Amino acid sequence: MIPYERQERILQILKEQNMMKINDLHVLLPNVSMSTLRRDIKELESSNKIKTLSGGAIKHQTKSTEIPISTKSTLNVKEKEYIAKLAVKQVNEFETVYVDSGSTCTFLLEELVKKNVNIITTNTNILTLTNDIYANITLIGGEYNKKISSLSGPLTEENLKKYIFDKAFIGANGIDKKFGATTPSIQESSKKKVIFNQSKDSYFLCDSSKYHSSSSVKVANLNEIKIISDKYDEEIAEQAMIIYK
Repeated sequence: MIPYERQERILQILKEQNMMKINDLHVLLPNVSMSTLRRDIKELESSNKIKTLSGGAIKHQTKSTEIPISTKSTLNVKEKEYIAKLAVKQVNEFETVYVDSGSTCTFLLEELVKKNVNIITTNTNILTLTNDIYANITLIGGEYNKKISSLSGPLTEENLKKYIFDKAFIGANGIDKKFGATTPSIQESSKKKVIFNQSKDSYFLCDSSKYHSSSSVKVANLNEIKIISDKYDEEIAEQAMIIYK
C-alpha cells in the first residue's frame, strides 16, 4: 500500500475502535512493518487526525467521543496516581469534598476514603472500592452513564446545589490555552459548572497528555481554574495555576 492508503486504513480502524495499542494495530496490519507504522502514526498525529498517549496507545482525534472508563483507567496510571497523591494533600480533615467522575478522580477516591472527611460524589466507582473506608460518603443520584461510571442530569444538579463544598476535584478531557477546560458531554459540562459554582476551592485534575487539547463542550476559562497535574506547562501556566509538585 502507498502511504495514503495505509494512513486511511489506520484512520478507518481507529474510527471503529476509537483507541488501541500500537502493537494491536500492527496485528491488524501485518504486512506493514512496525517502523513504517510508527512513521505513519507520526504523520497522522502531525495533521491532528490521531493522538498518541503514553503507554503505547493511539486514539482517533475527535472532540466529542468519550473513552470508556475501563480503558482510561489503564492509561497514564503512574501520572494519575501521582496527581491523586497531590490532590489529597489539599484536603483537611472534616472538610466536605466533591470528587468528580473519571479515572483520575477514581484514583483520588482510593486515597481520600482513608481520611476523616465528607465525600460527595457522582462517581459510581466509589461502590467498587474495597480498602478501609474512614470517610463519610454520599453518592448523588441521577442518570447513569455506564461508559464513564458517572451520574448526571437535572436530578443530580438539583441535589448538588444543596451543598457547599470546601474543596472540589473536577475531571477534564482537555486543557487548552484558548478553549479552557473542556469535556465531550453537555450533561457532564453542566454538572461540572454547578460544582464549580458551589465550591469554595476547585481543582481540575488532568494528566499532562491533556494539555493543549480540547473537547467539544466548555466548562471554564483557563484563567478561572487551578490545575493539579503531573507536569508544568509554561503556556498553560500563563493563565492557570498548576500544582505539579
